[in-house]
Amino acid sequence: MYYSIEKKITDRTVYLVVFYISAIIMTSITFYALYQSTVEYAATGKIIIGEILVKTEFPFKGLSKLITYLMIVSVVAWYCVTKLGGDKVKDVPPVIRSIFQLIVLAIAIVSLYEFVYNFVVWSSLITLSALGGSINLDNLSIAYPNPETPWNLVFATKMSLAAFLISAHGFYIISKKGKS
Repeated sequence: MYYSIEKKITDRTVYLVVFYISAIIMTSITFYALYQSTVEYAATGKIIIGEILVKTEFPFKGLSKLITYLMIVSVVAWYCVTKLGGDKVKDVPPVIRSIFQLIVLAIAIVSLYEFVYNFVVWSSLITLSALGGSINLDNLSIAYPNPETPWNLVFATKMSLAAFLISAHGFYIISKKGKS
């Protein structure tokens, strides 16, 4: 009995199921955040990018924040995509593969810079608030690049880390397939 179940379930099936679950979770979190941000903007006239995802703990208060789930499922979904379609890279002509490799490398460099930048700014603001007598980790934001729409630093840091992990892995996959 166990052997027949194992034989029917392939690696591809596992990656496909995990990808679809991750995609559903990402979509749900995104629509929830868009809805709540719209409601908040209608009520207050202001918006801080990602703040809703940082404020919302799920499934109950004290557990992980939605931004943490979004970061994790983004990386997991990417990994599943590369496991499902990674072999297709070897069929891409070397010139096109080189162009993709350079684009993904540029994205990795920018996302690494953004991660470090956001983390340093976040750490500095945490230190500043601690010196002021209170520690406020989640409500810190930066009015950059647009002063009218600041970004929550927890959101910016976690999503830039996810972007770096995804692009670094993409660069690795493209480089590895080119040598085969």
